[in-house]
Amino acid sequence: MAVLLVSPLLLTHAILSRLGSSDQSLETHSQILSMLPGTLGSYLRVGFYRHTLDHCHPTATISFGALLSKTNTRLGQHVYVGPRCMLGCVTLEDDVLLGPAVQIPSGPHMHGTSRLDVPIRKQPGIPRRVTVGRDSWIGASAIIMNNVGEQTIVGAGAVVTKPLPPRVVAAGSPAKQIRSRVE
Repeated sequence: MAVLLVSPLLLTHAILSRLGSSDQSLETHSQILSMLPGTLGSYLRVGFYRHTLDHCHPTATISFGALLSKTNTRLGQHVYVGPRCMLGCVTLEDDVLLGPAVQIPSGPHMHGTSRLDVPIRKQPGIPRRVTVGRDSWIGASAIIMNNVGEQTIVGAGAVVTKPLPPRVVAAGSPAKQIRSRVE
């Protein structure tokens, strides 16, 4: 039913993807869909993303205000994307939970900065996929710029700049391992 309701947006996405880039079209449609509140809004977002992302499992929940910008995003089973999250090129494996306002850009080098004679906005970056391992929990307002191992907890407000191993608790800016989750 949700796919039927978003079918006009799927059509405009297909047209805009041919006229420009599929990522630009996704970002435009993501902004429109992000404003739909409640459970119905989540169903409609998932219905749209199931046909526009590399993978979006039908059990995913995508909350109000969440913005997605890359069509190669992958959302696994029972993924929860909290309100006002911003996602670039990311893989969220099964059972990942993102608190509100989590940001996961496409890696730490989205912009080039080496040349002073060229504005930063014109310098090519090196985007790459960021993966959050299964059954991980990312706290509110965390910024994830590198991979997070499975069953890892990242504290609220943390900034992950280096890969985190599986089954740890990490917090801080930059995020550091506080303890292991394995007894």
